This record gives sequence, C-alpha cells and structure tokens, in this order.
Amino acid sequence: MKLNNKITRILMVLLLVPMLAMAQVDFNKRPDDDLGNVEDEFQEYFFEALKQKGIENYDRAVEALHKCLNLDSKKPVIYFELGKNYNKLKNFGAAEDNLKKAISMQPDNEWFLDELYDVYFQQDDINNAIKTIKQLVKYHPDYKEDLAALYVREKRYKQALELLDELDEELGVSEARDAMRNDIYSITGNADDRIENLEQRIAANPNNEENHLKLIYRYSQTGDKKKAYKAAQNLLKVKPESKFVHLALYKFYLQDGKVEDAINSVKIALTSPEINADAKAKVLKDFVGFVSKNPEYEGDLVDITSLVDENKDARTHSDLGQYYLKAGDKAKALSNFRKALNQNPNDFKLLKDVLLLQLDIEDYKAVVKDSEDALELYPAQPILYLVNGVANNKRGNHQKAIESLETGIDFLIDDPQMEADFYSQMSVAYKGINNISKSETFAKKAQDLKAQQ
Repeated sequence: MKLNNKITRILMVLLLVPMLAMAQVDFNKRPDDDLGNVEDEFQEYFFEALKQKGIENYDRAVEALHKCLNLDSKKPVIYFELGKNYNKLKNFGAAEDNLKKAISMQPDNEWFLDELYDVYFQQDDINNAIKTIKQLVKYHPDYKEDLAALYVREKRYKQALELLDELDEELGVSEARDAMRNDIYSITGNADDRIENLEQRIAANPNNEENHLKLIYRYSQTGDKKKAYKAAQNLLKVKPESKFVHLALYKFYLQDGKVEDAINSVKIALTSPEINADAKAKVLKDFVGFVSKNPEYEGDLVDITSLVDENKDARTHSDLGQYYLKAGDKAKALSNFRKALNQNPNDFKLLKDVLLLQLDIEDYKAVVKDSEDALELYPAQPILYLVNGVANNKRGNHQKAIESLETGIDFLIDDPQMEADFYSQMSVAYKGINNISKSETFAKKAQDLKAQQ
C-alpha cells in the first residue's frame, strides 16, 4: 500500500525538484563578478547529479551534490537530493542525516518528510516511521491509511481501527480499508466488533446490499445461524429484488424444512447472471446432496438442472455424475462425467471415473478407444494399460490385451492390488490364445499376491 501511495508523490517530486533548484538559484542572472562563475558551476553540478540519479548512478550523483555543497551549503534541496541518493544506496544513516538537515531548514516540506518516512520504513524502524508519518497526515488522507497499517504492525489495533473509522467517515468505505479492518478482526478474534461495525453501516445506509451480505456471512461464520437467517430476511425486506440473498436463504429454508421456498431460492440463484459460476456450482452441489438424502425431490433436481443446462461447468457435471452414480443411474452418471471431461480434459481422476464406469456398463469398445486416446497424453499411467487390457480381453482381442498389459506392468510401482489385477488379466489373455502354461503361471502369481494382502 505504501508503494502505491508514493507513486504519485514521487512523480510530483521529479517535477518539483528542478523547480526548487531553479527557484533558489537564478541561472538567468548576468554575472557581474566571480559569483556568476559560481552559479554556473553550481548549475552544472546540480543537473549532473539529477542526470546521474536518473540513470541510477547514485554514487556519482552523491559526488556531484557534494560539489554543490562546497559551493553553497544553504540550499535544503541539496540535502534532500543527497538523502534520496543515499536511500537508494541503502546508506540509511547518511540518508537520515541529510534529510533531517533539509527538514531543519524547511520543517513543513512534505517531500522531505515523505523521503525520511521511506528511510525509516525500509529499515523497519516503525517507531520513527510513525513519528514521521504523523507529521505527514495533515498533507494527504492517504498517509492516515499508511499510519493505520503501521499501527497494525505494532499491534496497536484500537488506534488502527479509530483511524480507519475516521477515513471511512471522511471518504466513504473502501475495499483496501475493509481488508485491513478484517485482518485486524481476524488477528484479535473480536467477531463482536466486526459485526457491530457492519450493523452500524446498515443502520446508516440500509440500502447497501453488500453490508447486509457481509453481516449474513459473519453471523454464519460465528455459528449464529438464527441471526444469520434473520439478517437474510431483513435484506429481502429491504431489497426484494436481491439475487445474492438467495445464496444464503436456500440453506436456511432447507434447514427449516421449507423445501418449496428452498427450491425457489435455488432456481433464482442458478438463473441469475449476476451470480458467478463457482457460487452456482456450490448451490447445485448442496441441492444434489439434499436430494440424495431425499430422493422424492429428484423431479425438482431434474427441473433445476434443466434451467442451467447451458451454463453447467465441469465441476457441476462431475457432482451430478456422482449423485446419479450413488442413485444407481449409471447411464446418467456416465453422461455427466463425459460432459465434465469434455470441459476439463486434463482431469485424470475424471478420466479414470469415465473409463471404469464404461467398463462397469460393459461398453468395451468405448473403453478401448478412450484408453488408447488417453495413453497418448499419459503414456506412463499403468491404470490405462490395465483397463485397455480388460476391454480387449472382453472383446476377444487377446493379443492386443497382452501387448497392453505387458507394457503397462513395467510402469507399476508398489501397488500389489493392481499388480494382481494385471496378472489376472494376463492369465485370461494367454488362455485366450491357448497358451495354457503362461496362463496358469500368471494366475498363480495373481493368487500369491492376493494371499499376501
């Protein structure tokens, strides 16, 4: 935050410094004696210092500024420039000395104080940084925010909150200050203060939907579901057209057994363009979980999912797949898993779910094709060789099964269960080509491994 606040000030300083120098040295004055030569020499060294600083040759800038001092030691801008260059060189002691000298000559110069503040800030000298920034507060409200951040670092949370309250009153609320305020509440564990602040904001501005939503969330976070429910109902009274309130209401309705109200809230949430896909996915997942325990509402689930057919993401399809799998509808489960996989083809777990479910419903042709496609992406995954071998065995392609299984087992590491499955399928494959000796050898290996488990 400090760096952001300083960017504008630094740009202004870059414009201001030449003006300060020009204001104190009349470079247009015609020399009538040796003073003219001194001024010309001063001008030459001063602008050399600015040039060297501009190309980050801070040592050379310091040399040029010391030559300026030898010619005229009464100009505060020279000490200011020395302080800035020493600050860049991380020579904080020299930076502090020169900036203090500049400030003693011009006590109310904001830029001198700001640079000194930066010197202390870089050294993590918080006490001196606080003393300096207190002098700067009168110039810009932004400094109050910096001061609040320093108070947080010093664990002076009450003073930080007081400053944030002042800034909110002067400038209105901001995300940055709210984030700092929430950090303080999280550190102190003072949920009551956080809630009180939100209640005060709502009292002052009842139409601010965001504050209502934050209050609902905070009550829920503290486990006070009754107050969270009441806060949600209050928001609905104030803003009957609110869509976001239904992200909370559907849960409370389900808990209260008001299923029709919950379904209505779910439908509003899932069809609202204002609500993002992640939030919608969570709503649908919760409702899927409810229906899995209350299957009599499956018709409502079908209606709800049809509302968001075009907008369902991979996670939503995956959740629906799991629901239908538990419900025993393998066809619908597979359909949703495949849709999820189409949207997220790099999800290996999802890929395995699709292949294993295809094996389960005996769609061996699809397993062969999909596992071969998958092996192009994941050539070192033994499970893909295994399911390919199983599917080829089932289709009577025993030689292809042997090739796949013998390749895949080489990638297997420390998985006795899968190793036994490989041997079992190899036994089937060799039996299929009438190599009974090898078939029996692999069958025995499989039995031995299973006996050890």
